[in-house]
Amino acid sequence: MNKLIAITKTKDILPEYKKNPIGLLLEYHNLKKSFDTYNQAQLLIGMCMDNRKHLRIPDNFAFIIRTGGTNLRYSEFKISYAIAVGGVKYITLIGHNNCGMVNLISRKDLFIKGLVDKAGWNKKIAEDHFAHFAPMFEIGNEIDFILNETKRLRIRYPKIMFSPMFYRIEDNLLYLIKEK
Repeated sequence: MNKLIAITKTKDILPEYKKNPIGLLLEYHNLKKSFDTYNQAQLLIGMCMDNRKHLRIPDNFAFIIRTGGTNLRYSEFKISYAIAVGGVKYITLIGHNNCGMVNLISRKDLFIKGLVDKAGWNKKIAEDHFAHFAPMFEIGNEIDFILNETKRLRIRYPKIMFSPMFYRIEDNLLYLIKEK
């Protein structure tokens, strides 16, 4: 967690993010800035589908893609759409602690039993489903994954500004992640 930059006042926001939608996101969520009015999205937020996270942002401020572990590998068309059609020039990726996509193998039995008991699946089909998809969605360490996903997407979209962030479940605040 020593890679996290706490944002408790405006001056904590890194200079490259001040005066743009990334800085505004931090001000709205952490610093309780009064909402401005927006007619179109200012940025794209990629974040985990985890139900424990909720952002404090104005209506129409952002496109949001929620996917397990903030793994956007299979959401690039949506990202491209937000850029090409939606006009987005800023993207932030928000990981969080205690993510269910970390150490998926430890949840294998629970996953399979849940599909059998709750969804009516055949056990063998549930096992095959887990074996096929778990490696695609395992993220390892949350912070390292967000940093690597940010780097990957910067290469893919070189004219777009990206920022890696972290949401701490304990305090419901966003933190910037140090990249160096």
